[in-house]
Amino acid sequence: MCGFAGIVEFGRRTPAADLRESVSRMAASLRHRGPDDEGCWVDAAGGVAFAHRRLAVVDLSPAGHQPMVSASGRYVLNYNGEIYNYGELRRELEAEYPFRGHSDTEVLLAACERWGIAKVLPKLNGMFAFAVWDSHQRLQILDGRGLIPAAPAQRRLQFRDGTIEIAFLQAGNA
Repeated sequence: MCGFAGIVEFGRRTPAADLRESVSRMAASLRHRGPDDEGCWVDAAGGVAFAHRRLAVVDLSPAGHQPMVSASGRYVLNYNGEIYNYGELRRELEAEYPFRGHSDTEVLLAACERWGIAKVLPKLNGMFAFAVWDSHQRLQILDGRGLIPAAPAQRRLQFRDGTIEIAFLQAGNA
């Protein structure tokens, strides 16, 4: 099982190096959930940072690296789980999306880009948690229960999938 963490800031901007350090500490606490790869993505201007620990299952190649950026650059995805019907969705998207690998992560990202985040969820069959940064709409966190928009009234939102509270504590801001 993979693990992911993230930080989204509202109304303040922390330097990129500080965001990277904080979210990297959060992901380090999830190392046991993803020994195969790790990644970090930061958009300091947007006040967002994602980190990921990968347990490679579906696509063992580097093409499954996360956080994953869409072909257009609009979306960034942090994902954990399994989409059972990803092959069917991929076939539907192949004519329009330049796939680089074979992961269900990339299929989910392509679906977000093609259909928009809100329309993707009803098409998915599986168990998963994910966070998507939409550079046009800001952060939207989704899981099997539905769309959870980040509340702009908060100054800083930190999240992680699963039940590993230590990811928050390692960030030094919990």
